[in-house]
Amino acid sequence: MNTPLDTTSDKQSETSGGHASLTYYIIAAISLAIAIALILPALLPAETALSIFHAVSIGGEVFLRALMMMVVPLVVASVMSGILGLGDVRKLGRPGFTAVFYYLSTTILAVVVGLIWVNIIQPGKNEPHAAAVANTTTDAGNTDPLPTRADTSLDHEEIFVTAKDRGGLLRSLEEHTGLASEKLVKVFPQLADGLPGNEPGIGMIMGNLVLMLFTDNLLGAAVETNLLPLIVFAIIFAGMLTTMGERVKSITTMIGQANEAMMSFVLLLMKIAPLGIFCLVTSKFGIAQTEGKFVEVILRTSGFMITVLAGLGTHFFVTLPLIYYFVTRKNPFTYMKNMSRALLTAFSTASSSASLPITMDAANKAGVSKRSTDFVLPLGATINMDGTALYEAAAAIFIANMTPGFELTFLSQIVIAVTATLAAIGAAGIPEAGLVTMLIVLNAVGLPIEGISVILAIDWLLDRFRTATNTFGDACGAAVVDCSFENT
Repeated sequence: MNTPLDTTSDKQSETSGGHASLTYYIIAAISLAIAIALILPALLPAETALSIFHAVSIGGEVFLRALMMMVVPLVVASVMSGILGLGDVRKLGRPGFTAVFYYLSTTILAVVVGLIWVNIIQPGKNEPHAAAVANTTTDAGNTDPLPTRADTSLDHEEIFVTAKDRGGLLRSLEEHTGLASEKLVKVFPQLADGLPGNEPGIGMIMGNLVLMLFTDNLLGAAVETNLLPLIVFAIIFAGMLTTMGERVKSITTMIGQANEAMMSFVLLLMKIAPLGIFCLVTSKFGIAQTEGKFVEVILRTSGFMITVLAGLGTHFFVTLPLIYYFVTRKNPFTYMKNMSRALLTAFSTASSSASLPITMDAANKAGVSKRSTDFVLPLGATINMDGTALYEAAAAIFIANMTPGFELTFLSQIVIAVTATLAAIGAAGIPEAGLVTMLIVLNAVGLPIEGISVILAIDWLLDRFRTATNTFGDACGAAVVDCSFENT
């Protein structure tokens, strides 16, 4: 006769086996998708291949929207549930401090790792096309728009010259980030008017970081998936509920039940995850290969790609596992394996917000308590952007190496490191939003913001790797903060 403990153990074993199978299905889906994306354009006419990839993208978009539509209710319910689970809101002090300290420390470490690799490999150094950057300061009459993905066969000098038009830069950022031009202009008005000397600076990002904590319309923040003010509200509201005792028992019960229901929704979505991920990856890689000569672009920017991937790999496989091990005294690679579903979803969707529901479920299955995942992971998906910070620092120095007459001093690298850290915190958890905050990093050291056009053609690909790094950083943070909960 099994005891309740034995039954629970059996159920966990069955669940673990089911999730392991799901991980293999997702890996197979991604591998098959990339193979089809690279082979199909060579077998069919371009128009036919594009039609197929665009049709397949509908399935991926449905899956992505299904994930995104539950992010807001899940975040609000999970954060409130986590706070209520403390019993006494004053217990949040130490875990809250630990979370913020972890986020800031790992982001700084990621930037340092990126700077080390970019100084070792030095991508763009002595680049034969680098002289073209000078044209951005002399060819003021040029009004050609930035190249689209279909124009990625342009040489670096052509891209820099055509990037002079700020309207073209705005249109290209709108296309690559998926953000509406109205939202981009609201964050960076100078993109619309093109006035010299008004590029975004550290003051702007610091002001935005403070304002990001609050909103004058909670429903508007929910509509725009602006998670940070929702998290602030959830923490304050749930903290207030913990002081009201039995008078709000029905509300606290409802919040707990809503949180459980949302996690059940996550399990339901995971049943179609391999198919949705297959559609997402096939369409994204296939369209890039058909329109943008995917392989050629990778070869042409290989130095920069190797630098970024080396930095992300070091942070992913060395820095974060070491932190995890020293704090938890557990095998970090076993934890990484348990988080594989979330990491693969992050790679496929290129959105830490979209992968948040799966990250929370995977962390719970990996042994992290719900009170930690409910509090730490929603906050991490919003402000903990290790991969983005590393990428922006490396990209800024890559552009600096290609800019004639620019002296890359130790001081300028320090400025890049600080600005990249702040800009990454302010980056939204959506695909390629790091392109927007990249403008701040470039402006901080006086680099032409038109230089961002050099990395547009490959940003969508590298975005997947840095999102996976962001997600693993969040997961490690949940485990680290969980230890502080145990000590309270």
